[in-house]
Amino acid sequence: MALTAQQWMDAYGESHRHPVNKLIHWIAVPTIFTTVVGLLWSIPVPEMMSQVPWLNWATIAMVLAVLWYVRLSPSLAVGMALFTAADIALVAWYDSLNHLPVWQMSLILFVVMWVLQFIGHAIEGKRPSFFKDVQFLLIGPAWLMHFLYRKAGIPI
Repeated sequence: MALTAQQWMDAYGESHRHPVNKLIHWIAVPTIFTTVVGLLWSIPVPEMMSQVPWLNWATIAMVLAVLWYVRLSPSLAVGMALFTAADIALVAWYDSLNHLPVWQMSLILFVVMWVLQFIGHAIEGKRPSFFKDVQFLLIGPAWLMHFLYRKAGIPI
């Protein structure tokens, strides 16, 4: 039986109650999501894909992620689609600056943010949820979005 969006949020929330861990997650989870976009953005694409602007592994993966969110909660998927589009735009903008390559910046931030996440979970005294189910890696960003929805009075 598939879990409802609220059941996923509640299950994720069980290991994210400590205020310091929550704060770390508000910083690290969106950053990690963006770094994954950046890492995927950096994978070379076949010639046929390179003919279409912005068609790359990041956009393909993010479309699939948003479809997963639609299955979870159509209303929550709207917020996640907007966040995902903003992430793709941010990565594309950073890529255009010709500074440190996207993959290098993404990898650095990815490692730093995961270290922070594990510090948060050490403070919490509970293991990260994704050790139970890898789908929790997609629930983390949605869990944060659901707090914004709640504050705005939008049901998930």
